[in-house]
Amino acid sequence: MPVPGRSHDRRAVVLCCLVFLLYAASVFAAELPEGFVYLDEIAPTVAQEVRYYGEDNFVGARVDGYLAPRIIAARQVAEGLKTVQAELKPFGLGLKVFDAYRPQRAVDHFVRWARDLDDTRTKAKYYPDVPKSKLFEQDYIALRSGHSRGAAVDLTIVSLDDGAELDMGSGFDFFGPISWPDTDAINAQQRANRLLLRRLMLEHGFAPYPREWWHFSLKDEPFPDTYFDFPIQ
Repeated sequence: MPVPGRSHDRRAVVLCCLVFLLYAASVFAAELPEGFVYLDEIAPTVAQEVRYYGEDNFVGARVDGYLAPRIIAARQVAEGLKTVQAELKPFGLGLKVFDAYRPQRAVDHFVRWARDLDDTRTKAKYYPDVPKSKLFEQDYIALRSGHSRGAAVDLTIVSLDDGAELDMGSGFDFFGPISWPDTDAINAQQRANRLLLRRLMLEHGFAPYPREWWHFSLKDEPFPDTYFDFPIQ
């Protein structure tokens, strides 16, 4: 014969165990390798727009390894961005980060996409003047990336009032000469906006990339020979 209340007690115990296991799993999943941090825990006022978590990117789909819309970076990257943010704040400006640490599986996804010459659904927006067959040759896609070493960051400057991006002359991840930092195909205001970002990043230990105005890498990398593949979650 069932004992009154015992069935209810068992259900309560099982429920408590499930809640604990779910909590433990979330804590474990959020652990990062030593030397890596979540950007929002170091620099919470820096805006984030994780394009590779959604479909608005040159692949046209969520990229492998992006399980959450969060930015992870080497601690030195995050601390540098925090300092740049503080310098911009008095002028009503701030940073927006599109990407930092990138799992190697995401880079592999880019490579597979670039080799599929039949998939051109994003060509009009992201690479209208570059043949897809030339993306490797012109250094827009590579087998390895400094992002996977935790040393690189993709970012822009925004207004703190409304979050609007400063006009840089081209959008993030646009493949073409207009995205090169030294292009002469932009106007004076666009050039000034790029130079502001470049100057601040150089002052705080980052080096620019000659094909992308938004891409900077630590000059003194903490993991120069390691390509990580843990997911973003």
